[in-house]
This record gives sequence, C-alpha cells and structure tokens, in this order.
Amino acid sequence: MKVILASRNEGKIKELTKILSPLDFHLVGQKDFDIESPEETGLTFIENALIKAREVSKQSGLPSIADDSGISVPMLDGAPGIYSARYAGDPSDDERNNRKLVSSLLNLPDKSAFYYCVLVFVKHALDPTPIIGIGEWHGSIIAEKRGSNGFGYDPHFWLEDYQCTAAELSPETKNTISHRATASKELIYALKSNKI
Repeated sequence: MKVILASRNEGKIKELTKILSPLDFHLVGQKDFDIESPEETGLTFIENALIKAREVSKQSGLPSIADDSGISVPMLDGAPGIYSARYAGDPSDDERNNRKLVSSLLNLPDKSAFYYCVLVFVKHALDPTPIIGIGEWHGSIIAEKRGSNGFGYDPHFWLEDYQCTAAELSPETKNTISHRATASKELIYALKSNKI
C-alpha cells in the first residue's frame, strides 16, 4: 500500500521511513506530490497531526501518516510544546530555537524536558477512526551543544542513562528509544491489530 508521510522535514521523513519499515507500506513524502503543509491551527499535538494527515490525504488521494512532535519543558509551563519548530520565530531555525531554549532556562533550577510525539494514520481525508500512536522521551537541557546526529533540539537534549545528548547517539540507537520510536511502535501495533 502506498502511504504518504505528511511532512516536508527531511530529518523526520528519514527517521520515520526507517522506524516504520515493519509495515508493508510504500512510504512517500508530501514533497513528491508538491503538497504544501497546511497551517497548524490546533492547540495540541494530536489536533495538529490530524490536520496534517487529513489535508495531505485529501490532496494526494492516499492514506496518510502525520507526525506532530516537539519538546516540552515543565519549568517553562510546557513550552516550546506545539511551537517547538518555530520557538524563536519564522522561518524555522534549529540554531535560533536552541539558543532561545538554553537562554530561557539559564537561571532556572530544573532543566528537565521531554520530547513528545503523536503519529496519526488516516485511510482517507474524512476517516472518522484515525489510528494514533503516542510516545515520550525524557531527558534534560544542557547549555553546551554536543553531537552532530539528529536534528532540532537533539544537541542539547541530555540523556542521563546514556551520558550523552540525543545528537551523540547513533541513528540506530535513537530509532529504538526516542519518542518517535515509541509512538511508531504503538502505531505499528494498532495498524497490525486492525489488519491494515
């Protein structure tokens, strides 16, 4: 089955293609169909993932999988949250986002944070029963950038159990323990249970 990934983020597409490989899907990116991303007007990760999945499915005529993810910091009342990609404003820029996050936490005592991911599958744009997988990945924010793998906030996302940042992990390790990996496992299980 051909399924469109509702993302223009090459890092996400690369990760998701690997993580979702147990599914018998031929995954294609929305760029292959020259589809622009819809405006994310939801107030939650689930709402935004559904907006993306439905719009890309509508424009392509294909089933769709959409990811909405970001990083939340309890000391910042959950920010950046759903605004993670544009935390420092438009256009989206990982370096500026990281600088803003690190400076926002500079004088705060607790630098714990967690990545959150929602993956949504819709059979078609009006699918009333979307299938959803959710994952969290807990760590903390460090001031010094470390590592060159990954994307987004990975160079500042410290993993105590591994004594490194997410950007210092191999892609293979990251793809088994990350928020996206956990959400993917849930989604894969649900899709297989529903015989999709």
